[in-house]
Amino acid sequence: MMSSYSSFNTIKVSVDARGVATLLLNRPERHNAMNDELIREVTEAAVLLDADPNVRCVILTGTGESFCAGGDLKWMQGILNSSRAERVADSAKLAKMLRTLNELSKPLIGRINGQAYGGGTGLVSVCDIAIAADTANMALTEVRLGLTPANISTFVVGKMGRANARRTFLNARPLTAAKAKEVGLVDEVVPAADLDAAVETEIAYVLQCGPGAIAATKKLIFYVDSHDTDTNLIYTANLLADTWESAEGQEGIRCFFNKDVPSWRQP
Repeated sequence: MMSSYSSFNTIKVSVDARGVATLLLNRPERHNAMNDELIREVTEAAVLLDADPNVRCVILTGTGESFCAGGDLKWMQGILNSSRAERVADSAKLAKMLRTLNELSKPLIGRINGQAYGGGTGLVSVCDIAIAADTANMALTEVRLGLTPANISTFVVGKMGRANARRTFLNARPLTAAKAKEVGLVDEVVPAADLDAAVETEIAYVLQCGPGAIAATKKLIFYVDSHDTDTNLIYTANLLADTWESAEGQEGIRCFFNKDVPSWRQP
C-alpha cells in the first residue's frame, strides 16, 4: 500500500507512525490549482487512504503559500476547446473527487495554509474539520468568469447554508479567514505560525476515538440529514445495536468499566 502512495506527480501522500496521513497538493508553481491529473490523483489517493486500515485520519493541505487556487487556467482552456461530452465527463471527474473526499470514512482535516479560490473553496467544504491560517483568503469566483460553481455547490451550500451561499456565490466577494469562519466554511482561524499546532490538537482528539465508531458516525450524520424522522428512528435503533455488538464497541465499554485503555487510543 505504501508503494502506491509514491506514484503521484501532482500530490504527495504520506502516513506517519500514528496512522495520520497527509494528502499534500503539490503544484506550488501553479498555486496548487487543479487540472485533470491532480483531480485524478486526489481521487485515487482518497480511495487508497479510505481502504488503508492503518490510516486513522487524513490532513488535506497545500505546498507553498496557497492551499488551492481553483481550476488551472490551462486546464480550463482545454475544456473551452472540448466537445460537450468531454466537458460533461471532466465535470463529472471533479464531482467524483469532491464526493470521494467528502465521504472518506476517516476524519478529513483541512489545513488551510493560504488562498482557496473557486474549487479550492470546494475542497475546504468537504473537510470534516477545517483549520485556517489567519492569512488565508477564500472566494467563490466562478461568476466573475461567467461560470457557475456547479460541482462544488452541493458541498459548499451544505457547509455554509443557503443564506450565506446567496451572499457569497452571487457576487464572488472575497472572504478573509475570519469571514470564512463566520459563514461556516472553516471551524477555526489561528495565526499562521500556530497552524500546525492547531491541527495537531484536532488529531489528538481523533486518536482517542474508535476508528470504526468514527466511520459509522460519519455515515450517520449524512443519513439522518437526508431522511425523515420515522426512517431515522429505525436506522438509528439498529445502528446503536450494531455498535454495541461490534468488537470495538464491546472493547470500549469493557475498558471504560475496567478503567483500562482501549487498543485504538493513543496517548
